[in-house]
Amino acid sequence: MKISLLQVNPVVGDLTGNADRIVAGVEEAALHRPDLVVAPELSLPGCPCRDLLLEKGFIERGLTVLEDLAADLADAPPVLVGFAAPNLSGTGRPAFNAAALLRDGVVGETFRKTRLSSGVLDEDRYFEPAAGNPGILRLGAMTVGVSIGEEIRCTGPVPEVIVNLAASPFAAGVQCLREEALSRIARDHRVTIARANLVGGNDDLVFDGRSSVFSANGTLIARGAAFAGDVLTVDIGRPVPQAVAPDDWSPESETWRALVLGTRDYARKCGFGSALLGLSGGIDSSLVAAVAARALGPENVVGVLLPSPYTSIESIEDAREVAGNLGIRTHCLPISPMMEAFDGVLAGVFADRPHDTTEENLQARIRATVLMALANKFNSLLLSTGNKSEVAVGYSTLYGDMAGGLAVIADVPKGMVYRIARWLNTEGPVIPSRVLEKPPSAELRPGQTDQETLPPYDLLDAILHRHVDCFEGPDEIVAAGYPEETVREVLRMVGQAEFKRRQAAPGLRVTGRAFGTDWQMPIAAKAWWRR
Repeated sequence: MKISLLQVNPVVGDLTGNADRIVAGVEEAALHRPDLVVAPELSLPGCPCRDLLLEKGFIERGLTVLEDLAADLADAPPVLVGFAAPNLSGTGRPAFNAAALLRDGVVGETFRKTRLSSGVLDEDRYFEPAAGNPGILRLGAMTVGVSIGEEIRCTGPVPEVIVNLAASPFAAGVQCLREEALSRIARDHRVTIARANLVGGNDDLVFDGRSSVFSANGTLIARGAAFAGDVLTVDIGRPVPQAVAPDDWSPESETWRALVLGTRDYARKCGFGSALLGLSGGIDSSLVAAVAARALGPENVVGVLLPSPYTSIESIEDAREVAGNLGIRTHCLPISPMMEAFDGVLAGVFADRPHDTTEENLQARIRATVLMALANKFNSLLLSTGNKSEVAVGYSTLYGDMAGGLAVIADVPKGMVYRIARWLNTEGPVIPSRVLEKPPSAELRPGQTDQETLPPYDLLDAILHRHVDCFEGPDEIVAAGYPEETVREVLRMVGQAEFKRRQAAPGLRVTGRAFGTDWQMPIAAKAWWRR
């Protein structure tokens, strides 16, 4: 028996366009004469649909498109397609997460998801879990179990092969765990598993593809491409490696590819063909520029230098060198005249008050105004460049350097920013060595460095990892050996910055707990641990 897995990249809500993408995949798969073709979970409406599933008519329109898709595939092998089925019971949530078998031009058996996924997809808000165990499909003499998402882990009658329609978002380090789990399930139940996973970026989520097939003894016999569309056809009667795409599970490589795919798809699916960013000569904007150039092509990226009187000559040189290495265009627009204009307007109101963070924030907001003007004028996507460490503690200016349509590295800690930059340089010179070596600075006043305000980044990242990713409070972190005063100050800053994060651009999720969907904290609240 041959099974083809379609690794498609849907656009959320584009029902007819997604149907066309499935047809194209089926046509490619048909060249290999499979007995069954499997498209991923929710591949017809796209994932995550969020509140589109609550709009009247959306689910019904999906059923019409599904019927048209079946007719278009009348001459194709049987195809399993993930879609949203209406819940007609009158009770519970409005839809079922489902899969339909398209065969002989009609919509045949329907399989409803019994175990909803927890986490970022928020399935409990929209989908009603079906009763019972995952369904069984009979194809000739073959018994095929049809599972959707997490329900591959459920117990029930064991078929000869399990196909799994998946929409599993990427997080660094998860693929290794995922393959270990699938191998163990296949081995424990002596059943072949074929899993079709979505690929592509949708808003903050990135789906990494990597569809896979495991033999009944737990051997990986096929893997789809990572972070790219693919059609994977496997003869499950031959339990030996057949089409295992090469992959690199290092966190630098995985995170880089996720950022590139997420940026490319966010721009493309939102209708942008070009992007721009403020290019300061620092490590963060240098990495974001590199991601943008790879994602959109260097000819479609502009770096904007916005020097102030506090900007060093070295920073201007570094920004130009990064741009030259990447092949992107630049504009240099000094902001001194605008700073002087603001100082003049505010001089009377601010009389007798010393310069402080107010004037520093004004510089960031002037830059944001210029960048947004350029973005509007040239219909470009403005990319903000703040990293996760800064986002966590609020080391940024609201309506200033936080401005933008996409926060590319908002889920990448500062230490990982440096690691990715050094890894990227192994391909050739991209990030200048001086950018990697000089102390980080916003250059909003003479001689400023980040560590005047923040702990050293290695210490800050370690504390944030335990608090954000591992859910630890101050007592647990201090007990692990971290200085109590620093821990409590960092956690205070995290809580205080919540109002900023609520107003930030969406950030690409590349870790197991990103600010945004993974992080639901109140703004007007007092930290429970404060004494």
